[in-house]
Amino acid sequence: MAEDHPLALSLEQPELSAREPLTRPQRAWLLGGCAALLALSLWRPWATAKAAVWLATLFYLLSSLYKLWLLRGSVRAAARLTVTDAELRALRDEDCPPYSVLVPLYREPESVPSLLAALAALDYPRDRLDVQLLLEADDAETRAAVARAALPPGVSVTLVPVSFPRTKPKACNVGLNRARGRYLVIYDAEDRPEPDQLRKAVVAFARVGPDVICLQCSLNFYNPRQNLLTRWFAAEYAAWFDLSLPGLAAADAVIPLGGTSNHFVTERLREIRGWDAYNVTEDCDLGVRIYRRGYRSRMLDSTTWEEACGDLHFWIRQRTRWLKGYIQTYLVHMRRPARLWRELGWANFAHFQMLLGGIIVTFLINPLFWSLALMWFLLRTEALSLLFPGLVFIAGAGCLFLGNFAFTYACAAGCYRRGYFDLVKYALVAQLYWVLMSYSGWRAFVKFLADPFHWEKTRHGIWKSS
Repeated sequence: MAEDHPLALSLEQPELSAREPLTRPQRAWLLGGCAALLALSLWRPWATAKAAVWLATLFYLLSSLYKLWLLRGSVRAAARLTVTDAELRALRDEDCPPYSVLVPLYREPESVPSLLAALAALDYPRDRLDVQLLLEADDAETRAAVARAALPPGVSVTLVPVSFPRTKPKACNVGLNRARGRYLVIYDAEDRPEPDQLRKAVVAFARVGPDVICLQCSLNFYNPRQNLLTRWFAAEYAAWFDLSLPGLAAADAVIPLGGTSNHFVTERLREIRGWDAYNVTEDCDLGVRIYRRGYRSRMLDSTTWEEACGDLHFWIRQRTRWLKGYIQTYLVHMRRPARLWRELGWANFAHFQMLLGGIIVTFLINPLFWSLALMWFLLRTEALSLLFPGLVFIAGAGCLFLGNFAFTYACAAGCYRRGYFDLVKYALVAQLYWVLMSYSGWRAFVKFLADPFHWEKTRHGIWKSS
């Protein structure tokens, strides 16, 4: 099989691909665990329930402390690679290496004019740019919009043949196989990267060691104040990209990459076979595989501006896809836990559990505890107190305050760091945002079981037309 096949990872290393959602041993463990839990619940129902509450409470406590620890690490000098103006001025045009830019588009004709404007604004020698617009062969509307536009120098169209799966990572693999640059970056259709971002990446790559093969830029939105949903979304992104991910970088931990503005050493990206075409959160999966191969990612102090999804229907679809991909990624890499431990090391293995496993579990069990709290306040059911004996109740009360504080503080501090001072107050009521995320988490769980490879497309251009 040719190495440039867009499904190369799933064909060469199927154990690292989500092509098979659950392996036979995983299905056996899952069914066996459910059967054991059911048997314990029938035999000792109260003891089983109390043990489950205690384990969940301990998990909440560790998760809250972990989040605060990441925030503390984000202020360290090692959290971000910062490129000075003097370093940028010292980079001559003739010293800029060829740079590939991949932009996958699907049913987004309205984004073409602004996308081309953003690409034209990039401060990089035109003769060193290799920009590919990745268009699905049967996407007549977007192809027509591109055909009507005047493409800037260095921009070309690459058609992605119609085949299963219909996903962004498969399209990116097609572009990767044709990329001519020493470095490569992914942008989405609605992205507006800072014009000097490519130059900053070149300087940063020259500064780091050969084990660093990816630089992740921060993401945020150019429409954060459209409505309440986009305000919460912007606060969440500020907490994630400006605090949590830099905290991981400072700890030299696994970084779950964002879906755009990650810059790669092209040769190394080909070596690890690009993206998994079957994973609907391919960026997170790639971030883990980078570390499993002995390489590293770092955060670059540059921002790409995107359109925050302000429509609740499409926001839920987008968040469902992200969380479904987290489930895929977790299950793929936990197929052989001992091997994952050896390849990541114990510290990164723990980060992996807290990041991916922790996010999934949190969103799934939150509604259960909200329901217990609601039953207590409305019905005053004394039986519920049996689930929270002494120490468990104290730990649970601590989680109530510490967990909410950690989440609220992260969003507020992220807004403050990003300069969204007027959005800080919305972080104080962002707990309502958790309800939406938990709903999306359960929806993602159901979708994973029913249709694991379906790509729920996010609609862009809503803000521009509103």
